[in-house]
Amino acid sequence: MWLERQWYRKRLHPLLYLLTPLSLLFWLLTNLRRSFYRMGLIRSFKAPVPVLVVGNISVGGTGKTPTVVALVDMLKSEGYTPGIVSRGYGAKAQSPHHVAVDDTAELAGDEPLMLRQITGVPVVISPNRADATKHLLAEHPNIDFVISDDGMQHYALGRDLEVILVDAERGLGNGWLLPTGPLREGPWRLRGARWVLSLYAQHPFAHYVGEVKAQAWRRVIDDEVVELPEHGAFYALAGIGNPERFFTSLRHQGIELASTQAFPDHYRFTADDLQVFKDKTLLMTQKDAAKCRGMATDNWYYQPISAQFPDKFKADLLEAIRHIHK
Repeated sequence: MWLERQWYRKRLHPLLYLLTPLSLLFWLLTNLRRSFYRMGLIRSFKAPVPVLVVGNISVGGTGKTPTVVALVDMLKSEGYTPGIVSRGYGAKAQSPHHVAVDDTAELAGDEPLMLRQITGVPVVISPNRADATKHLLAEHPNIDFVISDDGMQHYALGRDLEVILVDAERGLGNGWLLPTGPLREGPWRLRGARWVLSLYAQHPFAHYVGEVKAQAWRRVIDDEVVELPEHGAFYALAGIGNPERFFTSLRHQGIELASTQAFPDHYRFTADDLQVFKDKTLLMTQKDAAKCRGMATDNWYYQPISAQFPDKFKADLLEAIRHIHK
């Protein structure tokens, strides 16, 4: 957490200078790897159907999950039959694994489980996106479009389109590659990209700006739509890429928070972590709710969010997709 805070400050903390040789090594290795794929020295898997990768060049939350959900909805409305592949960060299932709606977040990973439950389309997880895609298409031969949740830098899977998300609020941090900064690839990766999208505000590199809208509150324990209590203190936790964004959104809704607690992204909550909130009115994200449901009390709530694309983005992207299908 300390390191991430330093990434988004203008000046390098003196301790980060010690990491700069590692960032230069990271740059060298990633560029060599990308060049090998580009020259054909390492082969990518070319799927028999179009593949769209949704990802970013920085570490942390940029809205990938709601973007994937919105893309699935858009494709389904146009008559396509999409499926999703994902890494399944932290999942204990043997890969490739076909995510079931009644899987646990521990088994399938928090984000893949969310995608399976929200979209209703097949989701396959594997650290190797190419293997996940092969498994997905073998199990579901009717699928005519694959969306890769993350995997921007996973060049083993060939892609027809890339939707790159940028964090309009935090930007690209200090501009350094990992581990000195938050970047997986340099800003050059955005300059020649066609589908660069920011969700929360305008960003200089973004060609399109979408919106993220909060949905009705739901009770963690049973997913029922509810109204928040009118009185009493509210507490909030978040184990996502950018916890402060969630806390800020609650305050913008007029919710006064007695306290907030941030956890690392993909954090596996334990009963000990949550014991302090047992008798409190606790607010969390949908991603965290998937991991906390088995330990929840009836006064814990989560708020789903949805991404909404500008009409120009949808029209341009659908035109590009139709061209691929010709």
